[in-house]
Amino acid sequence: MSIPFIDLKTQYSRVAGNVEQGLRAVLESGAFINGPDVVRLEKRLAEYCGTRYAVGCASGTDALMMALMALGVGPGDAVFCPPFTFMATAEVVALLGATPVFVDIDSKTYNIDPAQLETAIRAVEADDAKLYPLPKHAGKLTPKAVIPVDLFGLLADYPELLSVAAKHGLYVIEDAAQAFGATMELGGTTRRACSFGQIACTSFFPAKPLGCYGDGGMCFTDDEKLLELLQSVRVHGQGTDKYQNVRLGITGRLDTMQAAILMAKMDIFEDEVLLRQGVAARYAELLAAIPGLTLPSAPAGHLSVYAQYSIQAESTAHRTQLLEKLAKAGVPTSIYYPVPLHLQPAYANLAYAVGAMPVSEAVAGRIFSIPMHPYLTAEVQAEIAKGLAG
Repeated sequence: MSIPFIDLKTQYSRVAGNVEQGLRAVLESGAFINGPDVVRLEKRLAEYCGTRYAVGCASGTDALMMALMALGVGPGDAVFCPPFTFMATAEVVALLGATPVFVDIDSKTYNIDPAQLETAIRAVEADDAKLYPLPKHAGKLTPKAVIPVDLFGLLADYPELLSVAAKHGLYVIEDAAQAFGATMELGGTTRRACSFGQIACTSFFPAKPLGCYGDGGMCFTDDEKLLELLQSVRVHGQGTDKYQNVRLGITGRLDTMQAAILMAKMDIFEDEVLLRQGVAARYAELLAAIPGLTLPSAPAGHLSVYAQYSIQAESTAHRTQLLEKLAKAGVPTSIYYPVPLHLQPAYANLAYAVGAMPVSEAVAGRIFSIPMHPYLTAEVQAEIAKGLAG
């Protein structure tokens, strides 16, 4: 039995007709850049997420870059990020000349810890690394923004994070690259991913819960001024026409063909979110009896979209044993993320030491992911569980 880590082929069989119809319409129209489907997708996803505006762009990384540029982040600014995430979260900060300040994660949710964030902000304000581990930098930093990451499909603790950010006058940029479709109950209402902070960002990389057939991303905001800035930054900082450039920008447009694909996929997206819940519930039941595993869980009132199904072993050695068992059983696996960002060579200039982010480092040494997608059958999941039990 061949077990795919993510099954895009089965998904395509459900949407093939609509995808091909949408692509044909784009090809016949010739509107390949910022065509009508981009505008339709922006409107549809903004309504879905509960925001006033959405701006399609070329990738999740571009979405983060555009958000930082729209908010005026640059040299001398401190942007607080979790170290247990994909490279892009902090990369865009450094590319703009600002300084990533890493903040450790909660051991259960793997998302940025609001209490640690509070301490890290105070350390930057006081320029005192005795209060919290700080990066090496030239001169005093100004706290400017925080980028919470909704890791593995679970929303971060926004009630606490927004409170901390407001207290210190920080912008919040939600990195929902892995969490489109996730929800939390807040104040008697259901809030969706991409509706938090001044700007929220997501990715449509093919492996994401909502993915296209290439690269794609989107920014979300309720602020009309930020909408105008995002639209300008997306196209070389253009003003009233394409040959008037009022600021520096990027080539960040979402291809119309990718927008057409995403429109077709949105027709089945809610069903896929429900299917993911069933897959996660079956895993929880099948794996509960296997000793030494810490299974993913969502806090009360949260719905995760399980972009990955990530499990913690007891130790790095135990993880190695489990991965060997799964490989022998023909089960594909992946490790998200083996080296936290503060210890990556790309950030060596920040001079973070081993032990600076103990939770992130411990999780990185034990975590691994097994196949997760809406079309996993009970039979295949039973084989995966059997392989883990060994």
